[in-house]
Amino acid sequence: MDARHRLNPQDRLDGLALLILRLGLAWFVFLWAAHKIITPKQYQSLARHFDGVDVSLTQVYTMGGLQIALCGLVALGVLRYFSYGSLLLMHFFTVTRRWEGFFDPFALNDRGFPVNRNQVIDLAVLGAFIALVLLIRRDHFSIGGWLARHDRPRWWM
Repeated sequence: MDARHRLNPQDRLDGLALLILRLGLAWFVFLWAAHKIITPKQYQSLARHFDGVDVSLTQVYTMGGLQIALCGLVALGVLRYFSYGSLLLMHFFTVTRRWEGFFDPFALNDRGFPVNRNQVIDLAVLGAFIALVLLIRRDHFSIGGWLARHDRPRWWM
C-alpha cells in the first residue's frame, strides 16, 4: 500500500471512535424510523399532538423510508455531508419541538415515572450528531473517508 494512504495510529483511533459513533447514531435514528413503518398510526398521533398537523399514512411511510435510507448512507459513510447533516437537521427539529422538557428534566407523573428524560437523551444525541459532523474529516473508516484518502471523486464525501 502507498505510504500516503496508510493511517497512523492516531488516525486509526479517531476513525474507530467515529465509526462507533456513526453506527450508533444511525442505529438510534433507524429504530425510530422503523417504528414509523411498523406503527404509523402512533406517528400520526404524535404529529397531531406535537405539531398540530394531520399527516396521512403515506406521508408517515414516506418519511420513515427516507429516514431509513439516510441511516443506510450514514452507516456506510456515503455522501457524508448530506447524510450526516440531514440526520442532524431532522434530530434538531425534534429537539426544537420539545423545549419544555429541558427546563424540568426531573418531572414525574402521577405514578412517579420520569416524563422528560427522553428530552435529556435528545440533547446528548444532538451533541453527538454535531460532533460527528465537525469531525467528518477524521471519519477514516467510511466509504467517503476511503475515497478522500485515495483522491477519488469528492461528491462521494
